Amino acid sequence: MQSHSSILWRRLDLEGHDACLLCATESGWRLKGHALFAHDGKPCSLAYAVDCDAGWSTRSARVDGFVGAQELRYEIERLADGRWALNGLGQAEAAGLVDVDLGFTPATNLLAIRRFALAVGAATPAPAAYLAFPELRLERLDQTYSRLDDGRYAYAAPKFGYDQVLDVSPSGFVVNYPGLWKAIVLN
Repeated sequence: MQSHSSILWRRLDLEGHDACLLCATESGWRLKGHALFAHDGKPCSLAYAVDCDAGWSTRSARVDGFVGAQELRYEIERLADGRWALNGLGQAEAAGLVDVDLGFTPATNLLAIRRFALAVGAATPAPAAYLAFPELRLERLDQTYSRLDDGRYAYAAPKFGYDQVLDVSPSGFVVNYPGLWKAIVLN
């Protein structure tokens, strides 16, 4: 598997795009991207970065940008004892979770896909510390992944009533997220 991979998605439920780079770092992995979309009739620009250790456990994430005229800056950290902090404030609902899920991008699905490395036919619950958008707060998101074959996963997030089959690239990026995102360029 290559140490760098990138993708550009088109958002399907409203106007927007997201570009993301996956790269190896000295001590793990980094996802770095930028989502541009319209939210409630306002322009939205969110740059993000997620740092993981070599086993794909989230260490930290950053989100910088704006919605309309409101500037946003969020620092997310998973502490050594399993607690999470958002801009320095403890997030009790996310305690004990390993993955972060940034609710405005499909990029972070890659984290659980890579961390669990499921065999074909295997399934797992994969609860995540979910950064809800537009609320921008961390909460627990229960979700499950079931690997159907080399490039497809059954994915469910009951909170949103979402239960679909995701097409996934060899690097772990979701290339078809039915009803929400579709890859238009993959490198």
